[in-house]
Amino acid sequence: MSFSSVKALLSQYSPVSESSFSDSEKEAHLPLGHSKDLEIASGDDFASSSSSSPSAAGAAVCNSRAEKKPFIDARVISDAIIGLSDGMTVPFALTAGLSTLDDTKVVVFGGLAELIAGAISMGLGGYLGAKSEEESYHATLKKTREQTLTDFDATTTIIADIFEPYDLPAQIVSDLTKHLIDSPKLSSFLMNFHHTLPEPSGSRAVTCALTIALGYFIGGFVPLVPYFFVGPQDAFSALKWSIATMAVALFLFGYCKTCFVSGWKGRENVKGGVYGGVQMVIVGGVAAGAAMGLVKLFQTLASQ
Repeated sequence: MSFSSVKALLSQYSPVSESSFSDSEKEAHLPLGHSKDLEIASGDDFASSSSSSPSAAGAAVCNSRAEKKPFIDARVISDAIIGLSDGMTVPFALTAGLSTLDDTKVVVFGGLAELIAGAISMGLGGYLGAKSEEESYHATLKKTREQTLTDFDATTTIIADIFEPYDLPAQIVSDLTKHLIDSPKLSSFLMNFHHTLPEPSGSRAVTCALTIALGYFIGGFVPLVPYFFVGPQDAFSALKWSIATMAVALFLFGYCKTCFVSGWKGRENVKGGVYGGVQMVIVGGVAAGAAMGLVKLFQTLASQ
């Protein structure tokens, strides 16, 4: 790979938010070692583009990256999984425990109260976590900018360390280092490839809070559904339907969560999905059993 090709590839990585930067410089951050980008950079298309001009090579990489941009942010999916995981275990355990009182109203009102309080608590936790992530990013960015202005030797060493795993010729590394030292995008380069911190979206905290809270509420509402269709004193009967419903829901959730990460096709992926589903059923069952046992214990102690 020639120096001009490497420079063109690096030039497409976005800088951090600065008023002087254009919109095209605010694309999604990707690590230099990203396998797909390396395949593009070493493929025939990239080679033919780089032979004509570095900007054409960079455009080819940028266009391919845009085509493969995921429809849903991976962090949103992670937040949804967190909310659903807690929502499908904690409220289920609570309703199972309250069912031993055999009072449907107590189960429904107690379950709804826990759902609302839990969703608010989980949402606030997600919001504060995302805000802390944003503050950490900006603090790191400030230190990085100060370092690039005051410590030339350390900055040069960091740049060389970034390129070391890629086995580039020494002359290319030297030329790239000189180019980056004088580049206004140096802080962006270090944030992407040294600190590996993507710039958080301005709406990240709100999105995280809403996703986790909604996931928790939806997951926790499933075990409550059977209690809306039984009599006031039939809570224990509804518990049987709730257990059956949650066993299926927990298995499907565990299966889908595992396969979403590892893949949907192939014998090993299916086995992994089944294992993940069974694991979720066991976790939910243990939580529900513990809650029921504690309520029974408290009832026994109170009656003595």
